[in-house]
Amino acid sequence: MNFFQIILGIYEGFWITAIVMMLGLLYAVPFALLAGVLQHFSTGATRWVVTGIIEFWRSSPVIVLLYAFYYSLPAFGIYLSAIGVGSMVLGLNIGGYGSQSVRAALQSLSRGQSEAGLALGLGRFQVLRFVELPQAIAAMIPTFINQAIQLIKGTSLVSLLTLTDMTFRAKEIAQVSYNPVAVYSGLLLSYLIICYPVTILGRHMEKSTTKGRGGHNDF
Repeated sequence: MNFFQIILGIYEGFWITAIVMMLGLLYAVPFALLAGVLQHFSTGATRWVVTGIIEFWRSSPVIVLLYAFYYSLPAFGIYLSAIGVGSMVLGLNIGGYGSQSVRAALQSLSRGQSEAGLALGLGRFQVLRFVELPQAIAAMIPTFINQAIQLIKGTSLVSLLTLTDMTFRAKEIAQVSYNPVAVYSGLLLSYLIICYPVTILGRHMEKSTTKGRGGHNDF
């Protein structure tokens, strides 16, 4: 097999990689926003519980989480496909990191803005929705893009659950071609081709957001 054929063979697993990535984002974004907001505003025992959940997903090895949930959930009567487990574990792991970006962005905002919103008659949830979160999300875009790239690269781990993603296809091709150097170089290039446009998109979104905000954060 020549290098071009190797690349084409690897991309036969692209759709599995793409599905895991998209489903992972559906877990990561809501979890990051909810957990980050709760950690920022909660106190006492609630804050400890939220922090514990975040640290579980953020600090646990992804490979261990994949195996643990894939093989232990059926014992509790919960049956998820390999795609379901892979996307959930990767998404919540990345979401755990994202939650800290949300919390940090909210903490960086001036308290005067929320106080002004409350003085104008807005409720606490309305201040969060219309004043704080829009600014926080704009500040988090660069970090979120980096974490999206981490999620894309992390999809390579789902091959451990025998999903025929790009990494699994690379392993199959390497066994047949007896040319692991070319195959894994092709796999590296394949992920670079996917991740680099996301990086460019992130830079464009960051510039657009900064331009739209005009560097002015006052309420």
